[in-house]
Amino acid sequence: MLTFSISEYRERLLKTKQRMAEAEVDLLFVTDPANMNYLSGYDAWSFYVQQMLIVHLEEEQPIWVGRGQDAQAAWHTTWISEDCIVPYADDYVQSDSKHPMDFVCDLLKKKGWENQTIALEMDAYYFTAKSYLQLTKGLPNARFKDGTNLVNWLRIIKSEQEITYIKQAARISEKAMQAAFDTMNEGVRQCDVVAGISHAQITGTEDFGGDYPAIVPLLPTGEKTSASHLTWTEERFNDGDPAIIELAGCYKRYHSPLARTAVIGKPSQQMQYVSDVVLEGINTTLDAVRPGVTCEELESVWRGVIEQSGIKKESRMGYSVGLNYPPDWGEHTASLRPNDRTVLEPNMTFHLIPGIWMDNMGVEISESFRVTEDGCDILADYPRELQVKPNIRLA
Repeated sequence: MLTFSISEYRERLLKTKQRMAEAEVDLLFVTDPANMNYLSGYDAWSFYVQQMLIVHLEEEQPIWVGRGQDAQAAWHTTWISEDCIVPYADDYVQSDSKHPMDFVCDLLKKKGWENQTIALEMDAYYFTAKSYLQLTKGLPNARFKDGTNLVNWLRIIKSEQEITYIKQAARISEKAMQAAFDTMNEGVRQCDVVAGISHAQITGTEDFGGDYPAIVPLLPTGEKTSASHLTWTEERFNDGDPAIIELAGCYKRYHSPLARTAVIGKPSQQMQYVSDVVLEGINTTLDAVRPGVTCEELESVWRGVIEQSGIKKESRMGYSVGLNYPPDWGEHTASLRPNDRTVLEPNMTFHLIPGIWMDNMGVEISESFRVTEDGCDILADYPRELQVKPNIRLA
């Protein structure tokens, strides 16, 4: 069963071709797995080998190109007809003498497209330097352009069905965060807390199951809360340990991230103060969300609050979020930071994560939200303040 209707996939493809025409591009090679999914529905853990959708301005459907043993996955998950699923043989995989892009070059030559203008997702994680070299070598008469984020910007405004999936992901986020808080205690290993999170992420709810998220749960603990992207260890929690819990529910590849800071026992005075400042900044920023406001204006609201307390934050404090695959759930488009003049529109979805990291500690409290006609809809329903867990010592 397709994740979306064929009419929705066709509408996305049409908008992609309109963007291609504006950029004077004949062909677009889509190698970002999220963009492949967005245009075709393709969903498999096969992005560790070269794969792509080839979108041509004059073709009714995109062409899926991938490893032969993954062709059945394309047949099962996409709306593309069988004659547009074009696999390459397995001797192209991780070979010293052949490369999948050689196969792509031969395919374009057979179709008479070798002299056209081709846009490439130059900054996509899974489009390698070797892939680019083989394409330019095999298609010397083609004109190459940078098509990075061409499809990503189409994804920034969600359909009603996408919003439904993101809301379902938010229900999973709530369960996973509660599992983390319930499991944390003095003497408990960090890895066991994360095991509880992962179990909740995958089991989902009674009504729907969960998917694997694009980022594993993050759990910097103690003084390591000063670092933003640490995962977990086998160390045990101690009384007074703070922990940053950052995770996301994922449903049909759509994410709703959520972060909270929790403390076992009594929080330090510094931890409580920074948390209160962050909380005030988040609340004030969310109150300012509405269509017509720019990303940099939202960041300015946040900065105006925290700088009154003497706290500064150099990194961005949010980004567009939704459909994605490892290693990131962000969409690589709009960011809540200075000089980003993207105008908010209804059904844009953002992860507002104004983390503060100092030399000896850090605080993360985040919310994912949807822009509505007159404000915003907070996606997860979970207490926002610093989470304090009374210490129950293990026997």
